[in-house]
Amino acid sequence: MTPKVSTFPLRLPLSLKSAVERIAAADGTSMNQFLVMAAAEKISAMQTAETYFAALRGKGNAEQAVAFLTRPGGETPRAGDEID
Repeated sequence: MTPKVSTFPLRLPLSLKSAVERIAAADGTSMNQFLVMAAAEKISAMQTAETYFAALRGKGNAEQAVAFLTRPGGETPRAGDEID
């Protein structure tokens, strides 16, 4: 079964279009296929991050975080590290 597809106009800056054309040609694919795969990769990455952080939500321990951040030792602050 062929997946349903839709079309829409896409405006790309010329520099980005040139880069997509070059990379797609080097990969032996069309610009369309390259952009479809790029969108799929981005969606996958965002969904994975969303799932990961949702699983961590509410599991933090504020007391342990403060203890870690205020622990003794380490380097002294460098010039420019001041908080205004």
